[in-house]
Amino acid sequence: MFPKARYVDLLEADTFRELSAFPESLRQKIRDDETTIVIDEIQKLPMLLDEVQLLIDRNKKLRFLLTGSSARKLKRGNANLLGGRALFLHFHPLVSPELDYARTLDRINWGSLPAVIDSPAPKQDLDAYVGTYLREEIMAESLTRSIENFSRVLHFSSSLNAQIVNYAKVSNDAQVPARTVRDYFDILRDTLIAQLLPPFRGTKKRKAVATEKFYFFDLGVARNLARKGKISRGTEDFGTALEHLIFTELIAFRDYHLLDFELTYWRSLSQFEVDFVINDEIAIQVKASARVSSQDLRGIRALAEEITLRRSIVVSSEREPRKVDGIEIVNYDAFLRDLWAGKVIPTES
Repeated sequence: MFPKARYVDLLEADTFRELSAFPESLRQKIRDDETTIVIDEIQKLPMLLDEVQLLIDRNKKLRFLLTGSSARKLKRGNANLLGGRALFLHFHPLVSPELDYARTLDRINWGSLPAVIDSPAPKQDLDAYVGTYLREEIMAESLTRSIENFSRVLHFSSSLNAQIVNYAKVSNDAQVPARTVRDYFDILRDTLIAQLLPPFRGTKKRKAVATEKFYFFDLGVARNLARKGKISRGTEDFGTALEHLIFTELIAFRDYHLLDFELTYWRSLSQFEVDFVINDEIAIQVKASARVSSQDLRGIRALAEEITLRRSIVVSSEREPRKVDGIEIVNYDAFLRDLWAGKVIPTES
């Protein structure tokens, strides 16, 4: 998109050495006719952010694009986060419009990383990606003292994907102290590998659980870590993966449209559950079955008794849309088309 921009890649050893020793050389090398500068892997050299601020303050025509795969060093190192001068954007694996809505089963099995979904050997590429992440992101940045313990926690955390967080279970399975497990989960979040979905707690008659749910950023990475085989439609794994897919699409939709709606899930102590609640007005339940039953609607009906819902949607494998007592039952592909067309969540107020 920016073929004429100055491109600074901090993965290049000579570039990193020069700028770490003399950060002012960035400022000294920019020509008067340059307007766009891209700095890749900015988290490797947080001190450059002071130079970026100085350049922005002196020349309002300059535009910087700063990219990175981890916010941990920036947050923990008290880096200059360019308050009021920078817009923060999160990029995600490929989403439905980028794949013409035609690769759902591929994405459920292999995820949506560009280099993986179009690979002739997706499993091998996922193996390489996970290995590279462990080696480069964790070891190279010294984010943990024991890569062996972290690797075990990462593997066992895959059993929590799309589940309520249970640090004690991972601690017992991985034989790592619970406090260390919590620290490792923080690393997963700071390196953008995982996200937590907060609970909706706005019900009164039915008390809600107060623990977050855990999702990896990509379905393929989660399945690779869990060492599970290929998923077929109609299986329990397909239902879990479909819920994960809808979560990633909702998060990406919110980030790409710069929206600030609150995304939560609801589960009562009596085990009523709704997968996603948007603000407190849209309920979305994911059911992979080819025929949604009355039992599948219990969660939404229970939530509707507590709060006023503007829309209630069940995302399913049913081919034709229908309504039951005002609850919309739609196919997952149709739901994703409507989502990105702005028909589920308006993109403008």
